[in-house]
Amino acid sequence: MTTAAATLDPVAELYVEHHSWLQGWLRRKLDCPQQAADLMQETFIKVLLNQAEAQIREPRAYLATIAKRLTVDLFRRQQIERSYLEALAALPEQSHPSAEDEALFKEALFELDRLLDGLGPKVKQAFLLAQCEDLSYAEIAERLGISLRSVNTYVARGMAHCCLAQL
Repeated sequence: MTTAAATLDPVAELYVEHHSWLQGWLRRKLDCPQQAADLMQETFIKVLLNQAEAQIREPRAYLATIAKRLTVDLFRRQQIERSYLEALAALPEQSHPSAEDEALFKEALFELDRLLDGLGPKVKQAFLLAQCEDLSYAEIAERLGISLRSVNTYVARGMAHCCLAQL
């Protein structure tokens, strides 16, 4: 520990000692210096918000874990945005939403994805087909190649998951 770092609070000390390492690690993972810098800062914001963990035994492992989760979130948001833009491109131009509506819709998609986080792909797919495409359970079963009973279970599990996530 450096003399200057000894006088800092634990988060500032963590930042001084590890921010260069973390940014380099993220740069190698993301191959984008701007995204690496953004995620490095987001990682330290998470650390600041969670100061209950004053004594971190393995700071690099701790920081890497937070950064990995943020990276997964970034990739997930990028995939959602790509899918949204593909769907938007398939619409006639006069059907395109305003910039404000588009931003609100993307935010709603990100929130829905957050709510459904942790569900298996089939559960997520069945739930979204029931809620967003208004398909019958029989249509969902046929489309996904699963039983009607499984569709019922998956949709119920998705609904319960969303309700519990709201608590």
